[in-house]
Amino acid sequence: MLPPSPPPPADDAPLWTPTASARQDSCLGAYLSWLETDRGRRFAGFADLWQWSVDDLDGFWASVWDYFGVESTHPYGCVLARREMPGAQWFPGARLNYAHHALRGPVTAPAFTGRTRSGEPDDDGRVAVHAVSQTRPPVELTFAQLRAEVARAAQALRRLGVGRGDRVVAYLPNIPETLVAFLAAASIGAVWASVAPEFGAQAVVDRFGQLEPVVLLAVGGYRYGRKDIDRRAEVQQIRAGLPTVRSVVHVPYGDHDLPGAPDWTDLLEQAGGDTGAAAPHLVFEQVPADHPLYVLFSSGTTGVPKAIVHGHGGILLEHLKNHSFSWDLRAGDRVLWFTTTAWMMWNALVSALLVRTGLVMIDGDPTYPDLGWQWQLAAETGATLLGASSGYLTACLRAGLQPARELDLSRVRQVAAAGSPLPPETSRWVHEQLGADVLINVGSGGTDVCTGIVQGSPLQPAWAGAISGPCLGVHAQAFDVDGRPVVDQLGELVITAPMPSMPVGFWGDPDGSRLRASYFDVYPGVWRHGDWIRFAADGHCVIAGRSDATLNRGGVRLGTAEFYRVVEAMPEIDDSLVVHLEDPDGGNGQLMLFVVPAAGAALDDVLRTRIRAELRNGLSPRHVPDMIEAIPVVPYNRTGKKLEVPAKRILRGEPLETVTSLESLADPHALDAFVQLARRHAAAGSGS
Repeated sequence: MLPPSPPPPADDAPLWTPTASARQDSCLGAYLSWLETDRGRRFAGFADLWQWSVDDLDGFWASVWDYFGVESTHPYGCVLARREMPGAQWFPGARLNYAHHALRGPVTAPAFTGRTRSGEPDDDGRVAVHAVSQTRPPVELTFAQLRAEVARAAQALRRLGVGRGDRVVAYLPNIPETLVAFLAAASIGAVWASVAPEFGAQAVVDRFGQLEPVVLLAVGGYRYGRKDIDRRAEVQQIRAGLPTVRSVVHVPYGDHDLPGAPDWTDLLEQAGGDTGAAAPHLVFEQVPADHPLYVLFSSGTTGVPKAIVHGHGGILLEHLKNHSFSWDLRAGDRVLWFTTTAWMMWNALVSALLVRTGLVMIDGDPTYPDLGWQWQLAAETGATLLGASSGYLTACLRAGLQPARELDLSRVRQVAAAGSPLPPETSRWVHEQLGADVLINVGSGGTDVCTGIVQGSPLQPAWAGAISGPCLGVHAQAFDVDGRPVVDQLGELVITAPMPSMPVGFWGDPDGSRLRASYFDVYPGVWRHGDWIRFAADGHCVIAGRSDATLNRGGVRLGTAEFYRVVEAMPEIDDSLVVHLEDPDGGNGQLMLFVVPAAGAALDDVLRTRIRAELRNGLSPRHVPDMIEAIPVVPYNRTGKKLEVPAKRILRGEPLETVTSLESLADPHALDAFVQLARRHAAAGSGS
């Protein structure tokens, strides 16, 4: 096999470099100062710190524990009892609770938290949650009100018979009630799982049915932009498919009630009176570090979704590190990141509470009434970190938005992007709009680890079209087919040392066989994440697409993200998808590019010629497709990932129903064009 084709390089010079005062002004800089004074460790910069964080896992993660004042009723015996993967054991012997830390806040450098070293909060009146939707007026909760609501909710769940280890599941949007219920479940040691109410009944049963839950919280409907969505029939079907559920609880939201179901508001009032009354005492069940906190689900686009179990200790340590050191969040900050309750970004958003940062919770259509609404909301709420998808930011660029000229975005310190690569021109647009002081922090991680694997920080340069490098404590590398690390060459993204937030396991996988097959089947003892990546010598990197969707032309591997960077930079193209149908006889096969033309554009021979020329000149002759077809919409799953593999399987003749669950798609009709094309090819091949 020839060497793999690297993705196009990022700009030679960084788009953004750390400010002269970054070490003094950032949370990561404060941690470096603490390491020097409390641990006697001095690091010249981020690169040295990262190397120590992956070489000395025990020392690094013990320092994170101590720096943030993690509270445990029992001391841990050691940091890492078993270093192998899978099977690493973190902080054995410790007894703690994630919700306790989310509602208490961390103990760290007072300059950034507004807290005393005693750990007592001094900002109860500060807004913890600002929630907006198209279903009801905005809602705000202070930290004190949030704690009181969680106390009532925990009491309500106990009255429903929920105890340690029981599963509580939610068919809820991104609203304060969902946050309160999650923290309440965590506080009593119950296990949480949630999906958004736009999911169909079967997709929900496929996920929740694996957990055998005892309580289901649900809404009867909601609004999405101008549309009124009735979900009462879906809730009935879900209830019928979950025989272990003892109680279905109706969370009032919108105009649709669930007849016969107890009302969440009534349950909380019975537990401790209305919001103005004294709440019950909040008690936190102390659990081992690996006790299940919540279950996240894979997309389900290629079979029954994997039920990925995350533990209290691993998520607590990882999110304290990530949110403070990478996202630079501190007390008094506010993070705005549109997400649904089915995406791991919801769990990450919630964890901003760990560092006393307020949340902006958005439910409904994030582009209603117009594309600039999220920017307006960031200005109104004083967001300091604005998270967005690559697609949304690119759409803002193409629409000619100039948010910083029209709005006060002076509090924004970071714009973060995840889910798919951020095109270079979009990075430059954000930089031009918000100015040189704002860090564009592009990251990539996943549901599997519920955090970033590669991303930036205030002490790392940022490149247009690239990611700054591996996160602290994450030994991420690129491996070739023989399991050797490669630099400046496309390889499999791997993690060669354990992370605390790696899954405790899969639910219903007692011998760990599914877990091993998912991550450790190619390189024994090494986590294979499933992405192609190219690391430069200085550590910055480019994600080149999913490795299971890799294109192989004449023995050269081509990452799908390479195509999208070039094609979607063309003003005539809104979106695209590329697949490669291999030749069983060993030929080059057929490289197929599908595009969604922009409004007013048409895919004619002239545009096809331009697309081929752009790919040839920008990448290589190997990247020139054999066929270019127009489609109405690119298929995505509900977390915003392009579905190259299901499209490919359909084009190879597999029936749609065996390829994916339509309820896992953002648009259930997005694969119709591929089904029709496959039928035409089959008819042509049969001579009919």
